[in-house]
Amino acid sequence: MTAVVTTAALAGCAPTVGEVFPQAPSAVEKLAATPLTVAAPPPTPPAPAEPECVPAPLERRAAAVLVVGLPGVVRPGDALAQQVVDLGVGGVFLSESNIRSTTQVQTLTTGLRERAGRPLLVSTDEESGRVSTTRELTGPGPSPRRMAATETPPEVRSRAAGIGAQLRELGVDLDLAPLLDLDGGAAGGVVGDRSFSADPAIAGDYGLAFSAGLADAGVTPTVKHFPGHGRSTADTHAGAAVVDASVDELAATDLAPFQRAIDAGAPVVMLNHVQYEALDAGLPASLSPAAYDLLREMGFEGVAITDSVGMGAVNMRWDFPDAAVAAVAAGADAVLTTDGNQALRMRDALVAAVASGALPEDRLSEAAARVTALAGGDPVAMSCVDVVLPVLELPVPVSDATTDPVG
Repeated sequence: MTAVVTTAALAGCAPTVGEVFPQAPSAVEKLAATPLTVAAPPPTPPAPAEPECVPAPLERRAAAVLVVGLPGVVRPGDALAQQVVDLGVGGVFLSESNIRSTTQVQTLTTGLRERAGRPLLVSTDEESGRVSTTRELTGPGPSPRRMAATETPPEVRSRAAGIGAQLRELGVDLDLAPLLDLDGGAAGGVVGDRSFSADPAIAGDYGLAFSAGLADAGVTPTVKHFPGHGRSTADTHAGAAVVDASVDELAATDLAPFQRAIDAGAPVVMLNHVQYEALDAGLPASLSPAAYDLLREMGFEGVAITDSVGMGAVNMRWDFPDAAVAAVAAGADAVLTTDGNQALRMRDALVAAVASGALPEDRLSEAAARVTALAGGDPVAMSCVDVVLPVLELPVPVSDATTDPVG
């Protein structure tokens, strides 16, 4: 008998295709079987740190170092007055051309400050004697040489306090006086009777007394003309003047009254335009880095201001913009010109000098901070530089000398 094997039997005992050839998992099955890992997002870069302080715009800092005259201006609404105030100058200078009456000057200074909307220095040149910008309002006074010959230092202090009170009433808060220059020559000389004495001790006594009197009245004094003009008989208003004394010779004489003033806390020192061969030969002191270095080495931490850069000793060689840049680069904090029509050009030259690298921005910022502090403003808001200016110590000690014979 023949055995018959049915398909069913075969199907029941034979392996299936899937058993012989196992089916590969699908892509979905692979994905389901794979552990899911989520990549971490890339780290967020830290936000840039906010600067701790943002200084005023460069243009504003450049304008802040300028103290400018207002030739012919008698009203705060005059075009030049508005121009320089809107430019942002640190201060203005009043000359005889600005003075008509007490009420008129008060209106002018009040209006300038109101338009500025910020602390603004108002300066003038009241030495008593032949340099007396406000003589028509404050009355005539004796020359410094006459004061030293006829009054004691306390009496001079009292006189200066009276002058200061009159200036303050006019709205003036910075007087470009007194002189500490040594001169015993002809009264009408370049310095002459504007000097208290040729003796360093007497000049120091009376210069400090006059400074203290101004300060008593709330007016900031300015001792001048560093490093001493007495050795020169040439008038720097007209042209160059040269002094060939050594630094040691200057220290023993001309510098002595300035050292006393610095030690007493003089807040402002004016530099002259005389060339000192022992410092920077060929450069007036106002543009001489060596002159400013000497002043700082003597311990001065206040505002260093130039004499007017419109004077011949400077202006015959440097135009106003160039003089402003050279002065600040050398170490000046404030640049004085009696002609405010030059203010815009000077401001723009300072800005351009910083942009070109000819003037370090830090130097300009330091200068602007000092002038701002002198005016009663916030130096940090101006330049992100905190400065503390010296304050004249009162009472100011004086030596035993009381009077100086008139020469």
